[in-house]
Amino acid sequence: MAGHGYETGRLNLPFVGISTFGKRPYVADWDAIEAEVAVLGAPFDFGTQFRAGARFGPRAVREASTLFSFGHAGAYDHEDDAVYLGPEVRIVDIGDADIVHTDTEASHANIEAGVRAILRAGALPVVIGGDHSVNIPCIRAFDADGPIHILQIDAHLDFVDERHGVRHGHGNPMRRAAERDHVTGITALGIRNVSSTAREGYAAARAMGGDYLSVRQVRQLGLDGVMARIPAGARLYVTIDIDGFCPSIAPGTGTPSHGGFLYYEVLEILQAAARRHEIVGLDLVEVAPDYDPTGSTAILAAQVLLNFLGFIFHARGAAG
Repeated sequence: MAGHGYETGRLNLPFVGISTFGKRPYVADWDAIEAEVAVLGAPFDFGTQFRAGARFGPRAVREASTLFSFGHAGAYDHEDDAVYLGPEVRIVDIGDADIVHTDTEASHANIEAGVRAILRAGALPVVIGGDHSVNIPCIRAFDADGPIHILQIDAHLDFVDERHGVRHGHGNPMRRAAERDHVTGITALGIRNVSSTAREGYAAARAMGGDYLSVRQVRQLGLDGVMARIPAGARLYVTIDIDGFCPSIAPGTGTPSHGGFLYYEVLEILQAAARRHEIVGLDLVEVAPDYDPTGSTAILAAQVLLNFLGFIFHARGAAG
């Protein structure tokens, strides 16, 4: 039914309707995914060592993403003179993995099943966390889709082997990834200040194929210097911890660390990575919206994801 005005049909403004990611179609049947991109929520935060709340990250990022959903004809960027995420890039939201409260292994297994379903469908998996431990099942799901190299944007190395018997918390994911045969190495950017990983963990990270740079080192090297640290031809899985950004622009996270990246620093790294490498999967984690009453952290997360997806498929089109 048309309303008053000059156009007919549903206007469907961003603040109207159901908050799927980017207001894209919801697909409940994981065996019927037909898309270039499938978004999976992983609302799990039992792996946190301090402030919980990232279980509400997927919901907040989805709601924030509606800000950028004025239509599906693509988004024109005047700086790049490019239209990103046009109608040829089908994006679907497949909802959330089932989380079993207090049961890490069952919850992780359900997240892994979701990522495997996306990979079976030939789509790019985009997982919204949740704490950083959700990366563990994401990387497991790629065991038949390797080799992959991990590009990590983060304040913390997350390379703890075991702490008080815990091996699958949010301080462990990069260690668990490095142990996987299908993971060829890790390039970690933004690592700074007091870390959850001890000195031995840093040594182990280097010995197991890890390379890490602080924010200041990234700035000193410049974009080309940073890209040169990623092996040529590597297929990249990108994991973005929102605390990689400075809490002055992303306060809504459980373990804020001052001195982080600003928006364009990360965006330019992601754009360069998309131009130079095949991006095979990504997750964005640790948005805990209750610590940010302005909602700007969730908006930052949604903006980064949508822009990165635009870069990925624009690069694929240019290469095709």
